[in-house]
Amino acid sequence: MDIFQKCFDFKAVDELKEKGIYPYFHALESRQDTEVIMEGKRRIMLGSNNYLGLTVNEDIINAGVEAIKKYGSGCSGSRFLNGTLRLHLELEDELAKFLNKEAVTTFSTGFQSNLGIISAVVGRGDYVVCDRENHASIYDGCKLSYGKMVRYRHSDMEDLERVLAGIPEKAGRLIVTDGIFSMGGDICKLPQIVELAEKYGARVMVDDAHSLGVIGNGGRGTADHFGLNDKVDIIMGTFSKSLASLGGFMAAKREVVEYVRHSSRPFIFSASITPASCACALAALKHLEAHPELVTRLEELSKYVREGLSKRGVPVRVPEIPANTPIVPIFTYDMERTFRVTKRLYDEGVYVNTAIPPAVAPNECLLRTSYMASHNEALLDEAMDIIARVLGEMQ
Repeated sequence: MDIFQKCFDFKAVDELKEKGIYPYFHALESRQDTEVIMEGKRRIMLGSNNYLGLTVNEDIINAGVEAIKKYGSGCSGSRFLNGTLRLHLELEDELAKFLNKEAVTTFSTGFQSNLGIISAVVGRGDYVVCDRENHASIYDGCKLSYGKMVRYRHSDMEDLERVLAGIPEKAGRLIVTDGIFSMGGDICKLPQIVELAEKYGARVMVDDAHSLGVIGNGGRGTADHFGLNDKVDIIMGTFSKSLASLGGFMAAKREVVEYVRHSSRPFIFSASITPASCACALAALKHLEAHPELVTRLEELSKYVREGLSKRGVPVRVPEIPANTPIVPIFTYDMERTFRVTKRLYDEGVYVNTAIPPAVAPNECLLRTSYMASHNEALLDEAMDIIARVLGEMQ
């Protein structure tokens, strides 16, 4: 059979386009901000991970411009060989200090960070233990490793203990969890995870892609939020969200970082972060350090949205661990209804993201709305009024 037959048989996109409800690849014609021009029309942006609103900060933009002037447009090699800039080392040192970890190394993307860390650390005969709602990059990192992946039900600590108890005593164990889960916006049960890790001799890795700049003292993430920085062995994060750039990192003990740097194929064989991306991430991190009030403002606005949607009759799930994270899911359940509501909102001037399987469980489709510290209450009221009206009319 022709290996391309699956491609020729793939009709889902054409069918959605024929119905006029295809929700992907809308083209931005302006900066990533609270309001954008998308395909010629103003839209209120409720689908960005630009949590601190720093993509339009002029100091950060200028840092990227100056880095291009000094270092050129690219590094043309991996960090392992000719692609290490002084900027990379400065960013790693600043992150290590910010996160109170011994060492940091950077990767070209957040997705690549999880591939590179997990595939290097989890070897043959080891086990990696995953929350079922972990990000796709974690799953792919597990596939790339030579270890065995086992999963536990989302945030179910009894099931996690069951899984840990079933792992051979002599095997290495790494528990990997999102800090803030990217679809539900809920926070992992880190205190219980750490307790079980100590009981069963496991190490703990937290994916803070959606937590850095969002929770913890001054935005230092999930471990800091719970006062467990010394109990989390690896912190992974990305620059493409709160730090308004592109790239990723791992923070851990010096020996662990050095091992990954010299063992991780995704790290060794990938070009390093471009000068502009590195400089923008560093400038954004320094801005966050100087303005911790951004984290407080983001939390206040996230609370405002949850309360505002509830007052307008839009159901918002209350997580087990109360938290005003900037990811607020609105469950639409049925896939086609999700596409139709998304299209109607888009036409009415509100951009939200659709989440369908495999990003979510079957029949758990949702509108993933997310918020920025640079939003204001008036703009959010306008968006929430539109959301409530559209959902009411499309029941």
